[in-house]
Amino acid sequence: MSQRKKLPLLPKTLRMVAWEVTRRCNLSCVHCRASALRGPYPGELDTGRCLRLLDEIAAFSQPIIILTGGEPLLREDIFEIAGYGNRKGLRMVLATNGTLLSEETVGNMVRSGIRRVSVSIDGRDAESHDLFRGVPGAFDEAMRGIDLLKKGGMEFQINTTITQTNLNQIEAILELAVALGASAHHIFLLVPTGRGKDLGDQSISAVAYEKTLEWFHRQSALSPIQLKATCAPHYFRIVHQKDKGMIKKHPQPEDVNAPPHFHAMTRGCLGGSSFCFISHTGQVQPCGYLEIDCGQITEKPFAEIWDHAPIFEDLRDLNRYGGKCGACPFIRVCGGCRARAFELTGDYLAEEPLCAYDPAGKDRTHREKSTMEKG
Repeated sequence: MSQRKKLPLLPKTLRMVAWEVTRRCNLSCVHCRASALRGPYPGELDTGRCLRLLDEIAAFSQPIIILTGGEPLLREDIFEIAGYGNRKGLRMVLATNGTLLSEETVGNMVRSGIRRVSVSIDGRDAESHDLFRGVPGAFDEAMRGIDLLKKGGMEFQINTTITQTNLNQIEAILELAVALGASAHHIFLLVPTGRGKDLGDQSISAVAYEKTLEWFHRQSALSPIQLKATCAPHYFRIVHQKDKGMIKKHPQPEDVNAPPHFHAMTRGCLGGSSFCFISHTGQVQPCGYLEIDCGQITEKPFAEIWDHAPIFEDLRDLNRYGGKCGACPFIRVCGGCRARAFELTGDYLAEEPLCAYDPAGKDRTHREKSTMEKG
């Protein structure tokens, strides 16, 4: 067997940062990666350190900054932080569960320069969404919040985490997002971390995963709004397979209006190459689901962590990836979910456990379908 040609390192241009400005939350979602509660949580960065972090980021890059949590609206200084980042030339966006929105809050969002808000909707109706979110009335409050965003002129998108529980509702949730006037619908495939570990039996299978992403790809050509699959790196392999390498982009607003988690379609897992996560205490990680310490901003400058953290250097070197990910011809456009690999094996460079594609032969999708039909 001929030895595979050595792959070049991934670039390390920082394009997006998800920043957990607080871990406090007013809900108790069954899938929460942070197992977030009301708190308080010790070690949360104060206002001054938050602003200095934005200084450090803006000194070498101009990424999208996703203000997330927990529930970021529980921070009293959230609009001071957003406004400061906006003045530094950073593109500030915010992820919320939508239940704490008010006319005043939306006005503050607009004035602080927040470009877009994502609202998490995980069910097509109150019964299913509230069960997922752990608090009765969460759906109705989110709908009220979305109405306030629309009245206030704030662009918004819908985010949905997919498990076996709501897999059969995904089409209805997309229809709801369109009906509500969302600019985009982003789906997240469950990563079993935090409270989500208790949903291990709710993770969809590799076959269902593949079928869902294939359906989502078909919808991307038909939907009047932008669609994005997150924590689903195989989507980029599917796009290449279906479009024969021709990546099709839905018409997008200018980058300055880029939504949470939006980036030009380049590859699947971006952790360590163009994306990172910063925790409420200042721990830098490849993503929110891969909770491994790449450096503490309270101990060293953020740019130094981003440029030189050994874990980030590992992730940028595709030649170090193991299993079928390491042998896959689509590794540059997919990369597999490093968080799922770590949760299953303890090795963030191991193969993605929920991938139906077999680079050595026929897709596992077809083998499993055949087995299911015989059974």
